[in-house]
Amino acid sequence: ASFMISLRTADNITVMIKPRSGVSRSCQIRIKYVYRPELKIKPGENVTFSFTCSTPEKYFIMDIQKNIDCVSGPCPFGDVHLYPVGLPRLNRTFIWDVKASTKAGLELKFSTPWLRQIEPGGTCPDFVSYNISSCIDTAVVNIGTFCRNGSVSRVKLLGGVIMSLHLPWDSRLTTSGFSIANRASIKRLCIIESILKEESSVTLMSPNYPLGFPEDELMTWQFVIPSSMRASVFFHNYSLSNCERKEERVEYYLPGSVSNPEVFKLSDSQPANIAGSFNLSLQGCDQDAQNPGILRLLLQVVVQHPQIDENVTHLVDLSKEWNMTVTIHLEGWPNRIPPMSEPICLICKDPRACDRVVTLVSGAIYKISFLCKDLSRLRITAEKGISCVDLRWCQKKVYSLSVPKVITQLPIQLHKFIWKLLAPDLINIEITSPSLKLQQHVPEQRCNTSYSYSIVSATPQTELNVGVFCPGGSIEKIQMRNNITISLKTFGKGFLNESNHQDLKMSFVPHIKDECTFTVRPNPKAKVYLQTPNWSYGLPPYVSISWYVIVPSKQVARLGFSKDRMDITCETGRAYVNIKEEALGAEETVRREDELLPKPRNMYHDFWVNVSNCKPVEKTQLILQFWVTLADKQIDLGVILAVVAGVGVLVAIGLTVCCVKKKKKKSQNPMVGVYNTNVNTQMPGKQGLFTKGRKNNESHVYAVIDDAMVYGHLLKESNGSVTPEVDVYRPFDGPMGSLPPSPPPFSFKKDIKPSPNTEEPLPLMDTDPDTYTFAHQKSGQSEGGGDKSEENNGDTSMSLLENKEQNGLGE
Repeated sequence: ASFMISLRTADNITVMIKPRSGVSRSCQIRIKYVYRPELKIKPGENVTFSFTCSTPEKYFIMDIQKNIDCVSGPCPFGDVHLYPVGLPRLNRTFIWDVKASTKAGLELKFSTPWLRQIEPGGTCPDFVSYNISSCIDTAVVNIGTFCRNGSVSRVKLLGGVIMSLHLPWDSRLTTSGFSIANRASIKRLCIIESILKEESSVTLMSPNYPLGFPEDELMTWQFVIPSSMRASVFFHNYSLSNCERKEERVEYYLPGSVSNPEVFKLSDSQPANIAGSFNLSLQGCDQDAQNPGILRLLLQVVVQHPQIDENVTHLVDLSKEWNMTVTIHLEGWPNRIPPMSEPICLICKDPRACDRVVTLVSGAIYKISFLCKDLSRLRITAEKGISCVDLRWCQKKVYSLSVPKVITQLPIQLHKFIWKLLAPDLINIEITSPSLKLQQHVPEQRCNTSYSYSIVSATPQTELNVGVFCPGGSIEKIQMRNNITISLKTFGKGFLNESNHQDLKMSFVPHIKDECTFTVRPNPKAKVYLQTPNWSYGLPPYVSISWYVIVPSKQVARLGFSKDRMDITCETGRAYVNIKEEALGAEETVRREDELLPKPRNMYHDFWVNVSNCKPVEKTQLILQFWVTLADKQIDLGVILAVVAGVGVLVAIGLTVCCVKKKKKKSQNPMVGVYNTNVNTQMPGKQGLFTKGRKNNESHVYAVIDDAMVYGHLLKESNGSVTPEVDVYRPFDGPMGSLPPSPPPFSFKKDIKPSPNTEEPLPLMDTDPDTYTFAHQKSGQSEGGGDKSEENNGDTSMSLLENKEQNGLGE
């Protein structure tokens, strides 16, 4: 097919057909019998040509440029047409180069559906794009690249303009979609107007983005918004130049403001919740000639309906907190940046200071509100620092690691609360959970609570991931060296109910030997699994970890390892597993890395498990897991039978002794006693013990004496120094008082008398204290007293004589 292009001189249009870059020149342009790689048609020329291939769009592109001089002559204002017609179907670019005085302004007005700015290098869905550049003298500034279907309705420029329209080869667009009008000088580089009629957002960039905004220039964005809507401004990307004079800033003309223009730094939070239309201007500065830097800005304006909870404020009182920050953000922050098309959620510290991310600091009181239809998309991340400088002061203090109620009372789900615990050298950190205790999250024992704790011990050189823990386990205490980071992470909404029961505590303690020490009180009803820290990467070289396991006195613990060996090879040093009970004389079990780990065993006392690492060879890691169970102590059946048998033997012996003793009592002779005259018969406090006087009763007459009170064998062992008097009763010839004689001392030596200076001891009990010395009766004595002795061997609460008189017996 052949094409004919006829250009009028007055139109000042030039057509250029040239090869596409990076494509082979297997197709050429043929004019009569001449073949050319490219073709240029000037104003006033009429050219007929054809292509040597059937798909020229693959090999050629076309530029159509129209020069318009508004300086020396009148400007052709009004709609801009695509001319000439009948062009070949190639990727083509229409260029309008308009020369104009800087004392006047040009306005590019776009027909609906208006335009949408994109970043340089971006593409439009229909591959139709506009590019606008401003020309001031010889300087060309790229205002931006735009697609169709947006909110940019007009662009006003100072001086000349170069307007480009890029169309793909198959586009059927027949109109340019814009018009040119003359305006008075705008006294700035450009003004970009954006109309936002309903809930939407628009992204705009400063001229020359991502390169630098021209030095000491001014530009303005005008936003036309219904007064019933609310607009918020966000700066997503910006940089500042090095200023010698003035200051880079943005200025707002806001509806209802009494201080227009309101000036902000680019680093400030920009105004939000703006009711109606407003203007935003970007002002540059005089830059350092040696190091100018770059001023650039990418901003977003979001328009939405007023929220139902717009006027509902939430008090966040952090005035009593110390060294704490609270950040409210979208879910997935900071790793996930939501697309600008996603419905926006704003957090406002005051009606005009709103942002997608807001950070609150301790020591202040905030009244926050939300411009968000779905608060479930928001999360809270908080961080608190606790440090110790002097152990004498902070060792006495116990810190509560619980989430403050000021956070849990907000209608936002807590994502994470981080405690950073800083301890200097020789001071360590102790974590306790007195009531709930902690459970280590392992594959065999997963946490299913609404929150968990991730504990990391860190130094500038190494980092030890102690593990993930949740409430409801057996670990009472964890002692760690170095600085500690504890991160509480929530899962779902259940944390709001469980947050009232947090009991994690922290204190600073003196230096400990191991890198980490656990105190474990196993749950009698569950199997407790424990594993070494840094599970994913292995225990760091030369690190020692200990577990102290408490075993109740009435129970026995069962200890076992989850594998047979440590599965490492040491490059330097040795790796050990040590097990020792806290019992006198208990032996310590030690295993090296090249030995089998101990088989499951019973532990009857509190015990220690220690794991010490060497420097393993490459690609080997020390990871160990062990378990502990508790059971009641069981008494062996053989022991029970032995005890029963022993009791039976003792009972049999007792019965035999009783029978022998009873038989002996029936055959033994009656006993007689010897009265000891060498004792004081006076006993304090015993007046009236006998109802008769000493002279009128026969209390000095002895009746039957039980054989259990006979001590004759002691007299036989005295080598004859004392001969007991037997068989004969000698009447008492001395004076008789009204009290019975006091008991003698436990001695049979007549030559030992009590010292006159010795104070008599007080009686131990309120009973008859008379004590006598007895001996067996000699053989040949009358045996008639045997039955009488047995008969009177009973009640001794009265004198034997009185007992005898009551029974009607006499001598």
